[in-house]
Amino acid sequence: MKKLVVLSGAGISAESGIKTFRDADGLWEGHNVMDVASPEGFHRNPELVLEFYNQRRKQLAEVMPNYAHQQLAELEKNYEVVIITQNVDDLHERAGSTNILHLHGELLKARSVENSDEIIEWKGDLVLGDLNAKGEQLRPHIVWFGEDVPVMMQAAPEVVSADIILVIGTSMQVYPAAGLVGLAKSDAQVFYIDPIPKINYELSQSENLTVIEKTATEGIDLFITQIKKV
Repeated sequence: MKKLVVLSGAGISAESGIKTFRDADGLWEGHNVMDVASPEGFHRNPELVLEFYNQRRKQLAEVMPNYAHQQLAELEKNYEVVIITQNVDDLHERAGSTNILHLHGELLKARSVENSDEIIEWKGDLVLGDLNAKGEQLRPHIVWFGEDVPVMMQAAPEVVSADIILVIGTSMQVYPAAGLVGLAKSDAQVFYIDPIPKINYELSQSENLTVIEKTATEGIDLFITQIKKV
């Protein structure tokens, strides 16, 4: 069974109705990104940050996985599928995918401000005074700007061993995630689905790159048809 590694990003979730946070003017829901997605912002105004992610959880509860999510889950019948996503939502899980690595954390989890390894399920609002068993304040389990991306250590070997790589819903412009494609073996087949593709350095180095200029839901069937020939 061939191994398929999927690198997914905000574009696939946007087709389910999830806002991609970042507006054209660089603001996230009207906030400066560093005010709501950095350790410094949390230190300055924890209530603002907690409420920002409370609103994201509410929005997540109102949307459903789309056709692209569903088709990726279906591929597990014929391929060893690993999804490495920059998304913090649970749409891949709800669609039925079973092997998912979240590079940037998960919206429906929380962790102690003192210990990033102590992670718990959290589906409701998170406020000041919500503590773990040790009496430590909880924060969203989100990788903020300036923080390490620990899951990269798991993601890298998955890409290295992939026979097929699919980049979907992401322009692969944000590092370190953007560098993952560069780890692919030379004979790996690389597919890039994006309505306005931007070929980064790592993608440009692929000897077997196929670009599908469509949205995630429009391009997924074409991708599936093509990998049947690989």
